[in-house]
Amino acid sequence: MIIGIGGKSFIIDEDAHERLKDYLGTFRTRLKDDQGQEVMDDIEARIAELLLENLGSGQQTVSLDMVNQITAQLGMPDGKPEFTNNDYQEIKEEKTMNPVKKLYLDVENRKIGGVCSGLAAYFDIDVTLIRIIFLALLIGCGFGFWLYIIIWIVAPKALTPAQKCELRGIEANAENMARFTDNSK
Repeated sequence: MIIGIGGKSFIIDEDAHERLKDYLGTFRTRLKDDQGQEVMDDIEARIAELLLENLGSGQQTVSLDMVNQITAQLGMPDGKPEFTNNDYQEIKEEKTMNPVKKLYLDVENRKIGGVCSGLAAYFDIDVTLIRIIFLALLIGCGFGFWLYIIIWIVAPKALTPAQKCELRGIEANAENMARFTDNSK
């Protein structure tokens, strides 16, 4: 059977397809109303990314074991396990992922462009300290202005929950992405 997830096509076993369909359905029901489609799109993109990683080892068909590993790794938005079966817990403990840390502009906590708040989140330090450093560089030699402009132009904005997780260096799983959804809708 061929399915499309996260904009990619995969050949998948029927039992793996049913398991993935159940996982996504359970995931949708556990999301709060204000989180909706943005988190689901990010989860599907992350599933597609993990499937591509696992299929890179010569395997061409997505198996049930592969789907079980991925769903155990991603978890649920409320942090509760989807199943109480010990097998899924063991898979989750086995497969820990080193989160990727990338520099983005933090548009939620910005004063001007999000450069200082993005650097503060990336380096995990107080944003006030970064702002004082930029102010000192601006007053002292004018270099702070050009550095700020260059970072503002080069660094992308952290718009999706997955990008907000990457900015802070935390794993882009369901629970963490649910923390960064837009609650103003």
